[in-house]
Amino acid sequence: MSDVRVGVGKVVVNRAMSLDGFIAGPGHSMDWIADHLTADAVPEVMAATGAMLVGRGTYEVAKRMSDQGAAYDGGPQFVLTHRPPAEPDPSVTFLTCALEEAVATARDAAGGKNLEILGADLAAQCLRRGLVDEILVYVLPVLLGDGVRFSPPGLGRIELEPFSNTQSGAVTTLRFRVRR
Repeated sequence: MSDVRVGVGKVVVNRAMSLDGFIAGPGHSMDWIADHLTADAVPEVMAATGAMLVGRGTYEVAKRMSDQGAAYDGGPQFVLTHRPPAEPDPSVTFLTCALEEAVATARDAAGGKNLEILGADLAAQCLRRGLVDEILVYVLPVLLGDGVRFSPPGLGRIELEPFSNTQSGAVTTLRFRVRR
Protein backbone atom coordinates (compact mmCIF):
# COMPACT_ATOMS: atom_id res chain seq x y z
CA MET A 1 0.00 0.00 0.00
CA SER A 2 1.22 3.48 -0.69
CA ASP A 3 1.55 5.87 2.19
CA VAL A 4 -1.01 8.66 2.52
CA ARG A 5 0.37 12.16 2.80
CA VAL A 6 -2.20 14.87 3.42
CA GLY A 7 -1.66 17.99 1.34
CA VAL A 8 1.26 16.49 -0.56
CA GLY A 9 0.93 15.39 -4.16
CA LYS A 10 2.03 11.98 -5.30
CA VAL A 11 4.99 11.02 -7.43
CA VAL A 12 3.43 9.45 -10.51
CA VAL A 13 5.15 7.67 -13.40
CA ASN A 14 3.03 8.69 -16.37
CA ARG A 15 3.25 6.73 -19.63
CA ALA A 16 1.52 6.17 -22.90
CA MET A 17 2.19 2.63 -24.10
CA SER A 18 1.49 0.55 -27.18
CA LEU A 19 -0.36 -2.71 -26.67
CA ASP A 20 2.93 -4.57 -27.20
CA GLY A 21 4.65 -2.69 -24.35
CA PHE A 22 6.57 0.15 -26.00
CA ILE A 23 6.56 3.75 -24.75
CA ALA A 24 8.40 5.01 -27.84
CA GLY A 25 8.75 3.50 -31.26
CA PRO A 26 11.85 2.90 -33.37
CA GLY A 27 14.17 5.91 -33.28
CA HIS A 28 12.39 7.07 -30.10
CA SER A 29 9.40 8.16 -32.21
CA MET A 30 6.40 9.27 -30.19
CA ASP A 31 4.23 10.78 -32.91
CA TRP A 32 1.91 7.77 -32.69
CA ILE A 33 0.84 8.94 -29.21
CA ALA A 34 -0.66 12.17 -30.55
CA ASP A 35 -2.76 10.06 -32.91
CA HIS A 36 -4.66 8.72 -29.88
CA LEU A 37 -3.97 10.88 -26.83
CA THR A 38 -3.91 14.62 -26.19
CA ALA A 39 -3.75 16.69 -23.00
CA ASP A 40 -7.39 17.59 -23.66
CA ALA A 41 -8.26 13.88 -23.40
CA VAL A 42 -7.03 13.65 -19.79
CA PRO A 43 -8.09 16.88 -18.06
CA GLU A 44 -8.22 15.32 -14.58
CA VAL A 45 -4.58 14.22 -14.86
CA MET A 46 -3.49 17.64 -16.09
CA ALA A 47 -5.45 19.33 -13.28
CA ALA A 48 -3.75 17.10 -10.67
CA THR A 49 -0.26 17.74 -12.08
CA GLY A 50 1.81 20.47 -10.50
CA ALA A 51 5.21 19.76 -12.10
CA MET A 52 7.11 17.30 -14.26
CA LEU A 53 10.51 15.72 -13.85
CA VAL A 54 11.81 14.48 -17.18
CA GLY A 55 14.88 12.56 -18.28
CA ARG A 56 17.18 14.22 -20.80
CA GLY A 57 16.35 11.81 -23.63
CA THR A 58 12.63 12.33 -23.15
CA TYR A 59 13.19 16.09 -23.02
CA GLU A 60 14.95 15.96 -26.40
CA VAL A 61 12.10 13.94 -27.96
CA ALA A 62 9.48 16.25 -26.42
CA LYS A 63 11.38 19.29 -27.69
CA ARG A 64 11.22 17.93 -31.24
CA MET A 65 7.48 17.29 -30.79
CA SER A 66 6.84 20.79 -29.36
CA ASP A 67 8.61 22.26 -32.40
CA GLN A 68 5.80 20.56 -34.34
CA GLY A 69 3.06 22.12 -32.20
CA ALA A 70 2.57 19.66 -29.29
CA ALA A 71 3.20 21.79 -26.19
CA TYR A 72 3.14 20.98 -22.49
CA ASP A 73 1.28 23.31 -20.14
CA GLY A 74 1.18 21.57 -16.77
CA GLY A 75 3.37 23.60 -14.42
CA PRO A 76 7.13 23.78 -13.99
CA GLN A 77 9.19 21.30 -15.93
CA PHE A 78 12.53 19.99 -14.68
CA VAL A 79 15.06 17.97 -16.65
CA LEU A 80 17.52 15.77 -14.75
CA THR A 81 20.76 15.48 -16.70
CA HIS A 82 24.50 15.04 -16.31
CA ARG A 83 25.10 17.61 -19.06
CA PRO A 84 22.79 20.62 -19.42
CA PRO A 85 22.67 22.04 -22.94
CA ALA A 86 24.97 24.93 -23.83
CA GLU A 87 21.96 27.05 -24.77
CA PRO A 88 19.46 27.57 -21.95
CA ASP A 89 15.81 26.68 -22.48
CA PRO A 90 13.60 29.17 -20.62
CA SER A 91 10.71 26.66 -20.51
CA VAL A 92 12.58 24.18 -18.25
CA THR A 93 14.96 24.04 -15.30
CA PHE A 94 17.93 21.72 -15.76
CA LEU A 95 19.01 19.85 -12.63
CA THR A 96 22.40 18.18 -12.25
CA CYS A 97 21.95 16.99 -8.66
CA ALA A 98 21.29 13.55 -7.17
CA LEU A 99 18.01 11.84 -8.06
CA GLU A 100 16.47 12.21 -4.60
CA GLU A 101 17.25 15.94 -4.56
CA ALA A 102 15.79 16.37 -8.06
CA VAL A 103 12.55 14.64 -7.00
CA ALA A 104 12.35 16.79 -3.85
CA THR A 105 12.99 20.01 -5.81
CA ALA A 106 10.37 19.22 -8.45
CA ARG A 107 7.92 18.01 -5.83
CA ASP A 108 8.25 21.28 -3.90
CA ALA A 109 7.60 23.19 -7.12
CA ALA A 110 4.43 21.11 -7.70
CA GLY A 111 2.80 23.02 -4.85
CA GLY A 112 0.96 20.10 -3.28
CA LYS A 113 -0.11 18.64 -6.63
CA ASN A 114 1.32 15.54 -8.28
CA LEU A 115 4.82 15.31 -9.67
CA GLU A 116 4.76 13.45 -12.99
CA ILE A 117 7.87 11.44 -13.93
CA LEU A 118 8.53 10.98 -17.65
CA GLY A 119 11.24 8.90 -19.28
CA ALA A 120 12.01 5.19 -19.15
CA ASP A 121 15.41 5.43 -17.48
CA LEU A 122 14.41 8.16 -15.02
CA ALA A 123 11.24 6.29 -14.05
CA ALA A 124 13.19 3.06 -13.52
CA GLN A 125 15.68 4.87 -11.28
CA CYS A 126 12.84 6.39 -9.24
CA LEU A 127 11.10 3.01 -8.94
CA ARG A 128 14.31 1.27 -7.84
CA ARG A 129 14.80 3.83 -5.08
CA GLY A 130 11.22 3.69 -3.81
CA LEU A 131 10.39 7.27 -4.84
CA VAL A 132 7.21 6.48 -6.84
CA ASP A 133 3.70 6.36 -5.39
CA GLU A 134 1.70 5.50 -8.52
CA ILE A 135 2.00 4.41 -12.12
CA LEU A 136 -0.46 5.74 -14.68
CA VAL A 137 -0.50 4.02 -18.08
CA TYR A 138 -2.48 4.92 -21.18
CA VAL A 139 -2.65 1.79 -23.33
CA LEU A 140 -3.09 2.86 -26.94
CA PRO A 141 -4.52 0.70 -29.73
CA VAL A 142 -1.35 0.23 -31.73
CA LEU A 143 1.35 -2.43 -32.07
CA LEU A 144 4.78 -0.89 -32.67
CA GLY A 145 6.87 -4.07 -32.88
CA ASP A 146 10.03 -2.34 -31.67
CA GLY A 147 11.24 0.68 -29.74
CA VAL A 148 11.71 1.66 -26.10
CA ARG A 149 10.16 -0.84 -23.67
CA PHE A 150 7.93 0.19 -20.77
CA SER A 151 10.65 -0.83 -18.33
CA PRO A 152 14.33 -1.23 -19.14
CA PRO A 153 16.16 -4.52 -18.55
CA GLY A 154 17.32 -4.96 -14.98
CA LEU A 155 14.54 -2.96 -13.32
CA GLY A 156 13.73 -5.85 -11.03
CA ARG A 157 10.40 -6.81 -9.58
CA ILE A 158 8.10 -4.02 -8.42
CA GLU A 159 4.83 -5.03 -6.73
CA LEU A 160 1.80 -3.00 -7.82
CA GLU A 161 -1.77 -2.70 -6.61
CA PRO A 162 -4.32 -1.87 -9.32
CA PHE A 163 -6.86 0.71 -8.22
CA SER A 164 -8.46 2.07 -11.40
CA ASN A 165 -9.02 1.19 -15.01
CA THR A 166 -11.14 3.17 -17.42
CA GLN A 167 -11.82 3.25 -21.12
CA SER A 168 -12.35 6.45 -23.08
CA GLY A 169 -12.80 5.81 -26.76
CA ALA A 170 -9.88 3.67 -27.89
CA VAL A 171 -7.66 4.52 -24.89
CA THR A 172 -7.53 2.30 -21.80
CA THR A 173 -6.18 3.99 -18.67
CA LEU A 174 -4.63 1.79 -15.97
CA ARG A 175 -3.61 3.09 -12.54
CA PHE A 176 -1.50 1.27 -9.96
CA ARG A 177 -0.17 2.07 -6.50
CA VAL A 178 3.40 1.01 -5.89
CA ARG A 179 3.50 -1.35 -2.91
CA ARG A 180 6.14 -0.49 -0.38
